[in-house]
Amino acid sequence: MKMVILDSFIVNPGDLSWDYLRKYGELAVFERSGQAEVAERCKDAEAIFTSRTKVLGETLRLCPKVRFVHALGTGYEMVDLNYCRENGIVVCNNPGYSSESVAQMVFSFLLELTTDMEAFRGAARSGLWTGMEEYRYHEFRHVELSELTIGLVGCGDIGKRVAQIAMSFGMKVLATTSSRTQGSEGGITYMPLYEMLSLSDVVSLHCPLTEKTRGMADESFFAKMKDGAIFINTARGGIVNEKALCEALKSGKLSGAGLDVTSPEPPDKNNPLFTLDNCIITPHISWATRAARQRLQKMLENNIAAFISGREIKSRIV
Repeated sequence: MKMVILDSFIVNPGDLSWDYLRKYGELAVFERSGQAEVAERCKDAEAIFTSRTKVLGETLRLCPKVRFVHALGTGYEMVDLNYCRENGIVVCNNPGYSSESVAQMVFSFLLELTTDMEAFRGAARSGLWTGMEEYRYHEFRHVELSELTIGLVGCGDIGKRVAQIAMSFGMKVLATTSSRTQGSEGGITYMPLYEMLSLSDVVSLHCPLTEKTRGMADESFFAKMKDGAIFINTARGGIVNEKALCEALKSGKLSGAGLDVTSPEPPDKNNPLFTLDNCIITPHISWATRAARQRLQKMLENNIAAFISGREIKSRIV
């Protein structure tokens, strides 16, 4: 089997190896691939691995040997699923590989937005605390998570891990998903989206980017949230109307936001969100711990081995 990795640098910037795949056939590894290069590089390939490079129907028509496409991550919006479905091409992804890492980032945002550690550190360093009997600690942001309710939009592998951590802090956990809006399970109470927004002190996105969710977090979405709530997005930037988010942060409707994703990516350097002190933006990095990327590679190997042997692929999409 001839295999092609279109954008290896995203999963493996040099600290891991792809050699384990060579036992399954011939492997071509490209650090990056421009869209115009994809067809030529994959013309004889039977398997394509991609992280963010688009694998379009018009490209696949020029690559008649392709039988297997693997999205190197959880998202698979870069793959033309309709074409693959119509032409018997297997498509799969890596759900759950980054659950620990992304959940950790959610709480990195949340702890930063509820505990002004930098201000505390600065107070100690500058002498505001040392030698003073009446330190004015109440002027700094310092909120107990156990007092808060977190609402999860989407509750798959990552959402459930966030819920577990939240409960360990004593937080109340609400959630809404495309298939469940009532009942409770595992300490999570499910309800309709707008009801959940009105009850949550923190709202964290964990849903995929689809035509239904694109732009979902808009003016109406933020208007339904509690005054002073915190908004976190480690899912996909396209789910959020950034103009509406910016206005909600500037007006004080929201007290803060943590964003690991934007739309587009990379964002324009003049994006107004960068000017807001109550908005933390990180470069779509929550998934990228070494441990998570190693899990991704192991899942990839399991999937290609299952495909070659004709076994069931648990993360098969098409």
